[in-house]
Amino acid sequence: MITVRRARAADAAAIGAVHVAAWRSAYPGILPDDFLAGLSMPRQAAHYDAAIRAGVGVHVATVSGLDLGRSGGPARIVGFVTGAPARMPGGLAEGEIETLYVLDDWRERGLGRRLMRAAAAHLAAAGCGSAFVWVLRDNPSRWFYQRLGGKPAAESVIRVGGQEVVQTAYIWSPIEKLVQATSAAP
Repeated sequence: MITVRRARAADAAAIGAVHVAAWRSAYPGILPDDFLAGLSMPRQAAHYDAAIRAGVGVHVATVSGLDLGRSGGPARIVGFVTGAPARMPGGLAEGEIETLYVLDDWRERGLGRRLMRAAAAHLAAAGCGSAFVWVLRDNPSRWFYQRLGGKPAAESVIRVGGQEVVQTAYIWSPIEKLVQATSAAP
């Protein structure tokens, strides 16, 4: 069974592992190899533990049972999303999808859409009337956000791993556009 639920502090280590695996898979040739090799699961776990405890909207996709290839045992976290009020008030939108990562083996199964639905619902419930996400321009998954109706709204240059990269902001205004897009069948 595949479930999307609010993250708990006990999920932080698994979330950190998904973060590192997703970056190492998505960003070779985009970010420096030594930077990707040096990503730390414990450091990411500590970051997400703090976010969860601070009340950031962190949601996880878990897989259990026959979907995991066994009839029993614990569920496994295979993806996550974080959403909160925009880090820069008065910017592009009121809410921000800060991260969305799904392990490669679990992509193309509707998990990204389900996670975005959870983040959109969380942001709407928090009173955010619009939402956006920053995506590295060369990210091979950037089209996902456009398929959900995100409109390119801005570009900026950031420094990651000592290298300058361009990122694009995709915006949903009003946020109901994202809620409706993620409610459609995967």
